Amino acid sequence: MNFNEMLFQGWEGIARTVLVGTLAYVVLVLFLRISGKRTLAKLNAFDLVVTVALGSTLSAILLQESIALAEGAVALGLLIALQYAVTFGSVRSKKFAKAVRSEPSLLARNGKFCTDTMLKQRVTEGEAMSAIRSAGGSDLDAVDFLILESDGTLSVGLKSDG
Repeated sequence: MNFNEMLFQGWEGIARTVLVGTLAYVVLVLFLRISGKRTLAKLNAFDLVVTVALGSTLSAILLQESIALAEGAVALGLLIALQYAVTFGSVRSKKFAKAVRSEPSLLARNGKFCTDTMLKQRVTEGEAMSAIRSAGGSDLDAVDFLILESDGTLSVGLKSDG
């Protein structure tokens, strides 16, 4: 492939990308509307993985000529249906929810790090202190609690002055 072909391979590929991309986008929006708001909620790591997988699938449909729109639509539908099934099962069974979802973890309490939990969750003191500073705390003594949420965010509760 020469330099010019790397930049432009013809109008046929561009037309395919525009047509298939538009149709794939419409299919994705329809599937998401049917499946509900929870499909793209980033409530935990599992939900984030599904969201990334949907984006990756849409990208493959757009850019790989070997993937027909119908195959791509089935792939998108399958990911959404599986996500729906997992969330359906999670809200109806605590055992199932525990198997597929992570629980929040207490990383600090009353101005002291929970070092075993921090090691297990692979959170450094530097990352924890950054979250504390972002929440308005000056040091660890200002912290009532620090929680690693199931979506990967850090929640900080600062001690009240009163």
